[in-house]
Amino acid sequence: MPGPQRIPTTAPAPAGAQAVLRALGVLDCFREYSAEGLSASDIARRMDLSVSTAHRLARTLLAAGFLDQDDSTARYQLGSVVAELGQLAFHQRGLHRAAPELEQLSLRTSATADLAIRSGRHALILVGRSVQPGTGPGLRRPLHSTALGKVLLAWARPDDEVSETILDDLPLEPLTDRTITDPDALRRELALVRADGYALNDGESAVGVRTLAVPVLDRAGRAHAALAVRSTPAVMTEDRIAWFRECARTCADALEVLLLPPHRRRIR
Repeated sequence: MPGPQRIPTTAPAPAGAQAVLRALGVLDCFREYSAEGLSASDIARRMDLSVSTAHRLARTLLAAGFLDQDDSTARYQLGSVVAELGQLAFHQRGLHRAAPELEQLSLRTSATADLAIRSGRHALILVGRSVQPGTGPGLRRPLHSTALGKVLLAWARPDDEVSETILDDLPLEPLTDRTITDPDALRRELALVRADGYALNDGESAVGVRTLAVPVLDRAGRAHAALAVRSTPAVMTEDRIAWFRECARTCADALEVLLLPPHRRRIR
């Protein structure tokens, strides 16, 4: 699994901003889920800091409620403030309203249904049957080898810096012999995705798994989120792909109403 994203701490910044960036970097270390938590040494190693600096940052975040500390091991975990903010963000995005729609889609198609948003160079699954106890607060998936990721790239928002730069910078690691690892080939694939209105992952991230994804679009025609149904080629057969697409598209249209305020929905 890819390690946590690094928040840069060396870029020029206003006075006092370095401490803020370092504190955010400490929190970012916890993206890689660990039930045991992290020690000050773990944080120092991940951020390339001295242990004393990492300890001081962690103690500051502990005092503010952003971290908790186990008295017996002295290891840190994300604190109650982060949990509260996460729940607030989850509800502000309306994601709590998506679960019943996804469950109905799963029952109708006998497939796993998931909803994801863009998180840097990953698709972050926040709602759906893939999010189970023990998986952490969400599931991060590569953009280039998943149907969810292809949708989020194909209908990216302008501020997602996707166009001609991120495709060259993405780590296009081969997960199977079908994974697209050439940036130009990925560009051609995204053009087909936009033309077809959906993305397909046919064994590109895991052998024997077929996934179809569609965008939840906003008024500007950008992907607010991506919706996927995942099964096997034996269930999602070639002649049933159109049916799966229509089921997913109907659910995505419903989620557009549930997740977006009226002024951001498409005019119909």
